[in-house]
Amino acid sequence: MKDERIEINYKSYDSLAELSDADAELLKKSEEARLNAYAPYSKFHVGAAIRLENGEIILGTNQENAAYPSGMCAERVALYYAGSQFPNSVIESIAVSAPSANALPVPPCGACRQVLLENEQRQIKKIRVLIGQTKGKIIEFDGSESLLPLAFKESFLR
Repeated sequence: MKDERIEINYKSYDSLAELSDADAELLKKSEEARLNAYAPYSKFHVGAAIRLENGEIILGTNQENAAYPSGMCAERVALYYAGSQFPNSVIESIAVSAPSANALPVPPCGACRQVLLENEQRQIKKIRVLIGQTKGKIIEFDGSESLLPLAFKESFLR
């Protein structure tokens, strides 16, 4: 037996002022999108903003349903919309904003991480992930594998 480790790398920022203008704009858009979230049950409003390589910005919000499994996370709403409306465009970055009781940025759930990975595999390019709010700490991941080590990939299906 061997003890092994998996490590991830990420960048952290103490404030919005440390981000590039483009990243700051994307995070602001994700926070603004939260206002349109439909979260009558959890009251947990999440917004996502995607920047495509062509400069287009796609917004998504979480959409709940009384039958809980029927709801959808903000990240997947935005990713699926981008795939549907801009099927040949490369997703450059996604910013996700959610309220946090302990002031730490809220990461995407496992299902959203898997969908991010699928999009990266489809476009053969990593998607940068920013999580945080316009006030407080912000974390940047260089791609989904930093969020989802030992991910399930299409190569396992062969």
